[in-house]
Amino acid sequence: MDIDKMLSRLDALEARFDELTRLMSDPEVAQDYERVAEYAKERSDLEDRVVHYRRYRAMTDELADTQEMLDEVSDAELQDMARDEIERLDAEREVLIEQLRKLLIPKDPRDEKNVIIEIRAGAGGDEAGLFAAELFRMYTRYAERQGGWRTELINENRTGIGGYKEVIFNIVGRGAYSRLKYESGVHRVQRVPVTESSGRIHTSTITVAVLPEVDDVEIKINQNDLDITTYGASGPGGQHMQKNETAVRIVHEPTGTVVSCESERSLTQNKMRAMAVLRARLYEAEMRRQEAEIDASRRSQVGSGERSEKIRTYNYPQNRVTDHRIGMSSYNLPGILDGDLDEFIEALTMDEQTRRIAEIGE
Repeated sequence: MDIDKMLSRLDALEARFDELTRLMSDPEVAQDYERVAEYAKERSDLEDRVVHYRRYRAMTDELADTQEMLDEVSDAELQDMARDEIERLDAEREVLIEQLRKLLIPKDPRDEKNVIIEIRAGAGGDEAGLFAAELFRMYTRYAERQGGWRTELINENRTGIGGYKEVIFNIVGRGAYSRLKYESGVHRVQRVPVTESSGRIHTSTITVAVLPEVDDVEIKINQNDLDITTYGASGPGGQHMQKNETAVRIVHEPTGTVVSCESERSLTQNKMRAMAVLRARLYEAEMRRQEAEIDASRRSQVGSGERSEKIRTYNYPQNRVTDHRIGMSSYNLPGILDGDLDEFIEALTMDEQTRRIAEIGE
């Protein structure tokens, strides 16, 4: 982004920040609690950018003063001190400029949300199901590494040899969506299956969908549009059958979206979890509809979650994991499958920020 354009934008944000400060201290506005709350939220959203911008301006002024002193003094020692100070201030100002560029990227309101992850076996039969189970473990381990995050199973459809046709689960943790949204897409595994006697490498695929968990107020669901049925379910891990009808299947008739949940012993709990998945899917569908109306050249493709995208390959013979979106490879396959995903997540985050800064500049 051009520096002059960036500073012009920051001037406007600072002016709005000052206006909000003035409005919140206005006695007439202070009586309207809803307006005060609205202004306070907007001001809070602007504060970090304004603080950094004011620091940048102060540093620019200090740099100009030091340069002026260098031009005026004749003492060699003072000149050396001034040059060192200019070098230090200039380096710090460059860091601030980069921070300001990132702060100007519009925040995704979904970033702080919990996530619902859906893993489904694709091409590859039993081998795809086995790798789906390994991806489930990978994300569970990643959540454990974050400290304070937790994983909650929503629904599972197991294969007979320890794999999954489908597994849906919740990861509860502040900022979970901001970290895991880049996992949406097709994951490909290349390895010799345990069922393969000839030692031939097979290629299988698994789809991963990462959905932000949404609140009731964010998407309205008409109860008359729901067809809800209950049935007896296997217990945790499929170890026994429950006599009572505790599992639930919900069909959203306008869209044909179907959600099932049987992970809990209580019908109420299963229904609550199924509704959470339904809200997330309908919200995601609406977001996709809106994004489709935006000029494709102005959208970042990283983390878009298109099911047709092959985003990552796990190659066992080479001990290699490659993310195709950014051309990045790691030769630490066991560590990654144990939840060590931060290297990829950080690189994808940086790539998205770079793209979005470029889009803002355009």
